[in-house]
Amino acid sequence: MATETSTEQVAAPEPPAPPADAPLRIRRVSAEGTLSVLGAAGAALALDWVLYERVLPFTGVLGFWVSWYVLFLVLYGGIAALQWDRMAVRDRIVQVTLTTGGVLATAIVVDQVGYTLVRGFTAVKHLTFFTQSMAAEGPLSPQDVGGVGHALVGTLEQITLATAFAVPLGVMAAVFLSEVGGRLARPVRTLVDAMTALPDIISGLFILAFVVLTLGLQKCGFAASLALGVTMLPIVCRASEAVLRIVPGTLREASYALGGSQWRTVLSVVLPTARSGLSTAVVLAMARGIGETAPVLLVAGYARGFNWNPFANWQTSLPLYIYYEIQLPQVTEKIRAFGGGFALIILVLILFTIARRIGGAAPGQLTRRQRRRIERESRRTAAERTRA
Repeated sequence: MATETSTEQVAAPEPPAPPADAPLRIRRVSAEGTLSVLGAAGAALALDWVLYERVLPFTGVLGFWVSWYVLFLVLYGGIAALQWDRMAVRDRIVQVTLTTGGVLATAIVVDQVGYTLVRGFTAVKHLTFFTQSMAAEGPLSPQDVGGVGHALVGTLEQITLATAFAVPLGVMAAVFLSEVGGRLARPVRTLVDAMTALPDIISGLFILAFVVLTLGLQKCGFAASLALGVTMLPIVCRASEAVLRIVPGTLREASYALGGSQWRTVLSVVLPTARSGLSTAVVLAMARGIGETAPVLLVAGYARGFNWNPFANWQTSLPLYIYYEIQLPQVTEKIRAFGGGFALIILVLILFTIARRIGGAAPGQLTRRQRRRIERESRRTAAERTRA
């Protein structure tokens, strides 16, 4: 007996829908877009070479690449107009401009770091360069004798003291300007703006005249930290105020609705929400202060050996070390100056990494410690409800 076979088709299972809170990615790299960029870049390079070498009497490397970039944007706009509508063409031109600008900025940073490393590699490759001072170094000493150890100590101590002075005052001034206000807000903001616009050497002259010459404090690392603190204070204040102002006002209203006072709202809601931006402001101020030479030159002095006490005797920082070493005629001293510059770059990178780890990846993001504390409190509350 013949059996009939069912010819019903089994429908393929539908793919699972993405979660509601999943981020929507609108960026997509297509073959048309990639080929358009490469074609415009190649055509602009060929046309630029013809104009510079055969048609127009132009010379210079900088002018060549600037002309190439302008031609690239024009040609890319023409190629994009043949494929997409006007709004898409504008969007792609802006995207290419911003992308190339970011690549150029990154290339400049990499070039500067690489150039400093190459020029100072003869000194940097020796571990003793980071642990020794210049006390035993002479004009004919080899590269493995002498280093930036004393300057590293001075820089770390001075920037730590300057940060301890500038960050609390700057953040409190920013909180006053953004949260309190009043009649004093305008003169405080004017004073901060004036301090931001002043040359950095003015802070060194102020500490030299008021603290060193008037109060009788000797030139030392502590005086240098005061000068750096004056330089860092307006940067911390301006950047922190900008960050605090973008905290949503609904968070403050929710805190007030729950009965929180103003100071409690600032401490428990506003500052934790702006933690990432505040850490960035601190990093910007530290990067500015750690590279200053003029204020330190006036009030710190220059020592060739270690000085672990910032409150007594002269103390050298890395910018001051570079300033003195680059002026010496010996080739070995210039190599050590570039090595000191590379050490300064690495130190700034380490400080930036530490600050970003402390501040978090985004405003309002909880740290691991905060998440663990919330989980413990949730489990404790659940256990209490179960027993009840």
